[in-house]
Amino acid sequence: MTDGRVYGMGLDPLVEPDWPALTPAEVEAVLGADASIEWRSPRPLSATARIRLPDGREVILKRLPRTLRDAAALGEEHRFMDHLRGHGIPVPAVLRTLDLGEFAYEVQELGIGSDDYAGVFSWSPYRSLDEAAAAGRALARLHLAAADYDAPRRPPRPLLAGFSIFSSADPLAAVAHRAVERPALGAFLARRDWRGDMARVQLPAYERLYPLLADLEPLWTHNDWHGTNLLWRDRDVTAVIDFGLCDRSTAVHDLATAIERCAVDWISIRSGGPANVRADQARALLGGYESVRALSAAERRALPALLPLVHCEYELSEIDYFLAVVPGGNEQNAEIAYTDYFLGHTAWWYHNYGLLTIR
Repeated sequence: MTDGRVYGMGLDPLVEPDWPALTPAEVEAVLGADASIEWRSPRPLSATARIRLPDGREVILKRLPRTLRDAAALGEEHRFMDHLRGHGIPVPAVLRTLDLGEFAYEVQELGIGSDDYAGVFSWSPYRSLDEAAAAGRALARLHLAAADYDAPRRPPRPLLAGFSIFSSADPLAAVAHRAVERPALGAFLARRDWRGDMARVQLPAYERLYPLLADLEPLWTHNDWHGTNLLWRDRDVTAVIDFGLCDRSTAVHDLATAIERCAVDWISIRSGGPANVRADQARALLGGYESVRALSAAERRALPALLPLVHCEYELSEIDYFLAVVPGGNEQNAEIAYTDYFLGHTAWWYHNYGLLTIR
């Protein structure tokens, strides 16, 4: 229980939410009379609850500000989900999407399995090496199913985790262009020497990565793979949820994201503590993945080079979210996103594992 608070991105494990909780009146407006709220999610970027319908069925109701996702933007996610489901990936079906006032409402099936990671911070290690391996196998199956999904890259929006900036020939120009497209991000970057920061932190990693990208095939990917976005039974994955960050990137970008999410204790690092690196979990996840889909030689070369940069594009979009979407703006979280995550994650990976190779 979180007493209405949600997981924070800083040192405080629980904080007051940016968005008010779903109300019974909203639930009734979307799902009809006598639908009742059974559980509220502590995840911070939307208001989400499990709802019991009058006939006893349970569904998930998610409310998002339309400045973040309207019904059309959610459709980009739903079409990918539909494709995966049609290819045998256990993804809960979307039952209804509704724009109502300033919010969009998304109703989904509950999904098969148990939300075993519901009470932990999103970027936590798996509970066992068996579950890390199961997550790797499930990710590989998703990538195989996604291979013939041919949709364009999503347009720039808050809270997306694609890989267009550091796959471009000039990432500084790409960030400058993104700052024009997203004015709140542009105003934030204008107040700091972001070009100097990137030249110091990201460009050395980029120069190593860029020559390796030409041989990677584009692929629509999940882009937020961790234990809390999976449902479980008997230490195996039974469903994949939360496609809010999905976009066209590459399989190895998705795999690097999955490693980043489980193998390093970023909150501990931010507070001056140890990284608590779980190399065993990274190996288990990678081993599970390759038992289903072997990495190509090009992907093996690119994976370690991607790790320092895999989170950067998301953090720029998160700055945009905190300043353009959250009511009144949240400068503190935007600063955390820039200093500790956009710059900090790259610096940590590069300085600690800059010469890593995948064998």
